Amino acid sequence: MERKKRKVPEINASSMADISFLLLIFFLVTTSMSVDKGLSRRLPQPLPPDAEVEATKIKERDIFVVKINSMNQLLVEGKEMNVRNLRAAAKEFIENPENADNLPVKFQEEIPGLGLVEYTKDHVISVQNDVDTQYQAYLEVQNELVAAYNELRNEYAMKRFGKTYSELDEDTQKAIQKLYPQKISEAEPKNYGGNK
Repeated sequence: MERKKRKVPEINASSMADISFLLLIFFLVTTSMSVDKGLSRRLPQPLPPDAEVEATKIKERDIFVVKINSMNQLLVEGKEMNVRNLRAAAKEFIENPENADNLPVKFQEEIPGLGLVEYTKDHVISVQNDVDTQYQAYLEVQNELVAAYNELRNEYAMKRFGKTYSELDEDTQKAIQKLYPQKISEAEPKNYGGNK
């Protein structure tokens, strides 16, 4: 007895492309993408076209120079430093607790909400990096500098008001920001090479 071959019905694949496209759209819409890390910076307001720009004179003692070379080595004020020590060095520079002659000049000024305070209003932290500096090293330096300001603000809030900086009202936060203004200047990348 001879067996008959059964015909296997073919699957209609014409709608497979439509289904695949719909699945692709579904996964694109519902999947969350990881966001790249970055630095949040508030840019200054643009100058009017007819405004004259005056050259700012900064005393040497008011500048804290931080350099990162192509080998991601840190040079702070002419001395090699580990990035873990940068925050403490920056805090000392910004605050000048001992009123040292080699650190920024302290001024007495009335700040609404804080009263008469003494602070280094002319200080500037200058960050300079090599064109070949790795982004991770640059980010670590920036994070330490921003953390120095955040810690100073928080320490002042705790000492003066018994609350963390984030627990204070907006006006008091602005007053403390004036006391510890974040002044990080970024120079155009240069080629320092491996030599510091």
